[in-house]
Amino acid sequence: MIALDRYNGQRVGVFGMGRSGLTCARALRAGGATPVCWDDSEAGRERARAEGFEVADLTVADSYGAGEERMRVVALSPGAPHLYPQPHPVAQTAWELDCLVDNDVGLFFSQISAARRESAPSDVPKVVAITGSNGKSTTSALIHHMLKAAGRPAQLGGNIGRGVLDLDPPGPGEIYVLELSSYQTDLARRMTPDVAVLLNLHPDHLDRHGGLGGYFAAKARLFQRGPDHRSGAYLPGPPPHQIIGVDEAEGRYLANHQRSGDADEPVVEISAGRDLSDKTRAVFGQGGVLRVIEAGAEQTPMPIDGAPWLKGAHNVQNAAAAVAACRALGLSHEETLSGLASFPGLPHRLQRVAEQDGVTYVNDSKATNADAAEKALLAYENVRWIVGGRQKEGGIEPLRPLFGRIRKAYLVGEASEQFAATLRVYPEEVPYEKCGTIDAAVAQAHADAEAGDTVLLAPACASFDQFPDFEKRGEAFIASVETALASQK
Repeated sequence: MIALDRYNGQRVGVFGMGRSGLTCARALRAGGATPVCWDDSEAGRERARAEGFEVADLTVADSYGAGEERMRVVALSPGAPHLYPQPHPVAQTAWELDCLVDNDVGLFFSQISAARRESAPSDVPKVVAITGSNGKSTTSALIHHMLKAAGRPAQLGGNIGRGVLDLDPPGPGEIYVLELSSYQTDLARRMTPDVAVLLNLHPDHLDRHGGLGGYFAAKARLFQRGPDHRSGAYLPGPPPHQIIGVDEAEGRYLANHQRSGDADEPVVEISAGRDLSDKTRAVFGQGGVLRVIEAGAEQTPMPIDGAPWLKGAHNVQNAAAAVAACRALGLSHEETLSGLASFPGLPHRLQRVAEQDGVTYVNDSKATNADAAEKALLAYENVRWIVGGRQKEGGIEPLRPLFGRIRKAYLVGEASEQFAATLRVYPEEVPYEKCGTIDAAVAQAHADAEAGDTVLLAPACASFDQFPDFEKRGEAFIASVETALASQK
C-alpha cells in the first residue's frame, strides 16, 4: 500500500466505500491522516465502521469541521458523478465549503511526485498512464509484461487489477503502469505521468460526461498538468512522452494540439493502419509489421504476424502503443520485440477458448459496446455470433455493415427483442435465434456450427442483466463451451 503521508495530521473525507474508497481510507490512515468516511448505503458505511474509520455525513457542512481542523480535501469514488448528469451532493457540499474534490488517482500522483523529489536521479519512479475507449486493459497489461520481461521493476494497477493506492511503494527505478478510465481522469486534480497514452475514442459513458465532447475532455485531461496540493502551483509543461492514437478525428486534433514541432517532439502518433512515415515520431501497423519512426528516421520494423493474441486491427493499435511506451522508457529493439512475442494476451478479449472439428470458439466478453464488437466481427468470417445483454445507446445498428459476416446470431439477455428487430431489417434478414442465456446460445451454436465457422461471444452490451461483470459472463461462456465439446466426445 502507498501511505499518503502528505496528509499527516489532517482530516480527509472519503466518499464511497467500495474497493477504491476503502483502500484510499487505509492509505490515508497509514500516512497519519484521519479519514472521514461516508457512503450512500448503510452497508457501505458499516464496512467503514468495521475497519475503525470515522463515519460522518459528507453531504452536511458540519461534518467538515472549522478552523485548523477544517477538512480541506475530499476524495470521491469513481462511481460518484461530480458534474453530469448532476453533481453528487457530497461534491456540491464540498464546493460550497471550498474543500478540494479529488479522487484516489489524484492523491496517488501527489504522493508519487513527493517520492520523485526525494529520489536519486537514477531511482526516480515513473508512471505510464493509459486511457481510451477500448484496448486499455490489453495495452496496460502488455506494457507491464514487456517491462517485466526486460527485467525492469514494474507494477500494474488502476482500473485493472490492484487500485492505484493498493500498489506497493516505489522501489529504485519503479515503473507504475496504470489503466485509467474516463471516470478517473475526469476528477483527478493532478496527473503527472511520464508517458501518457490515448488509444482511441468512441461514444461511451455519454450521460456521465454530458456528451461526446465531455467524454473527450475527460480523456484529454491526462495530457495536462494539475496543481500541487501543497503549493497550489501548476506544474509546467505536458507529459514528456505523449502517445496518441490518430485513427479518429479527436486523436488527430489532440496530437496536433500537443505537438511541439521541435526535434525532441513529445508526441508519438500511433495507428492500426494509417501511413505515418512522414511523422517525427510514430508507430503504425502495415503489412504484418509495426513500423517505428524516431526523430524522423525509420527504425528496424517489428514483425507481429506471429503473435497469437494479435488478432484484429485494434490489437495492432494496442501493440503500437505498447511499443511506443516501452521505447520511450528505454527498452531496446530486441527487448521490445521479445516482450511482444511472449505476451499471452488477456482473458475475455478475443480469447481463443477451443477449436474442434474446424470450429473455433472465441470469448470476447469484454466487447461491451458496438465499437468493441465491431473489432471482434472484423477479425473473423463465418461468425456464429452470441450477442446481447443490457443494451447500450445505439444498440447494434452501427454494426449493420458487418452483418454479412454473420451466419447466424444467437440472442441473449434483455436486448434480445431490440436486436432481433435490427437483424430483421438487414437487406435480407440475418438468421437469428432467441436463446435467452449464454448456456443455451453456446449449445445451439455448437449444434449448428460447421468446419470454418467461429462461435464468437461479442455481446455489444453490458453484462448486468444476468452477470455482475463481463468476467463472469466470459467464464460462463468458457464453461458452456467445455460442456458442449465434452458432450461430443
